[in-house]
Amino acid sequence: MNATEEYTQPLGLDIGTSRIVVARNGDKNCQYDSLLNAFLTIPYSKLAESLLQREDVFHEVQGSDIVVAGNEARKFAEIFHLETRRPMLSGVLNPHEPHSLAVIRRIIAKLLGQLGYAPTPIQEGLAVVFGELATSNFTGIGVSCGSGLCNACLAVLSVPVLSFSVPKAGDFIDSQAAAVTGDLATRLRVRKEQSFRLNGLASDRTLNALTVYYQEVIANLTAALRTYISATQRLPKLDYAIPLVLSGGTVMPKGFLDHFSAALRAQDFPIRLSEVRLSPDPLNSTARGALMAALC
Repeated sequence: MNATEEYTQPLGLDIGTSRIVVARNGDKNCQYDSLLNAFLTIPYSKLAESLLQREDVFHEVQGSDIVVAGNEARKFAEIFHLETRRPMLSGVLNPHEPHSLAVIRRIIAKLLGQLGYAPTPIQEGLAVVFGELATSNFTGIGVSCGSGLCNACLAVLSVPVLSFSVPKAGDFIDSQAAAVTGDLATRLRVRKEQSFRLNGLASDRTLNALTVYYQEVIANLTAALRTYISATQRLPKLDYAIPLVLSGGTVMPKGFLDHFSAALRAQDFPIRLSEVRLSPDPLNSTARGALMAALC
């Protein structure tokens, strides 16, 4: 979107640990734009700056550094065999990165343009309910498995009854698998998103490491769902089964749904479920739900 273009309609904005996504209401369907929530720095020089400008690389000069942000950060990281730096850690601003807030501002400004807005926050799990469960009158469980956190919400008729987060998510899988294999977490993240299948152990050491830590994330999430829902004192008395929908980049590998469903069946779940399914568009589900909330 041209940064000077005037836009006055509601927006849905998902500021994720891994990606920042904006949803707009198009003529027929939602329209999405996204950028990686990542950056790296290179030493400043006039030549480097002029080359980045010529190649239209998203960057900003900050003192003695050139900060390359967004999707280009991963490209540079792969070229130079570096880890990308992350403005967010476990769902909040990364306290170890002095560039965090400036990078996020730049990414949001690039996605939205220089706009004035009146922000209204929405819990991530509830946003999934808004984005995915219209056919069940916004009643059910929405789960967003991102990079920093897994967020869940149980809602009845769009009213949140219970919301919680667990810290083991995509970044946990990447960092733990990287520690075991000696590879970069950035490279494991790319491999996980492009070709990984959660279908049991194999002869490949890297795939085995990803599988083991995926199983740990699934076990932790399903146990948390059972524990939190069982412990809530405001649990609604429903005389019908409700759906559970999974979204977020961490659920995308083939086989995730089967493993999650099996782990859920292995426990005495406190609520009857009519279905357990994946969002058809897991990377954009939270932004879409935020947009629907803004339109209400």
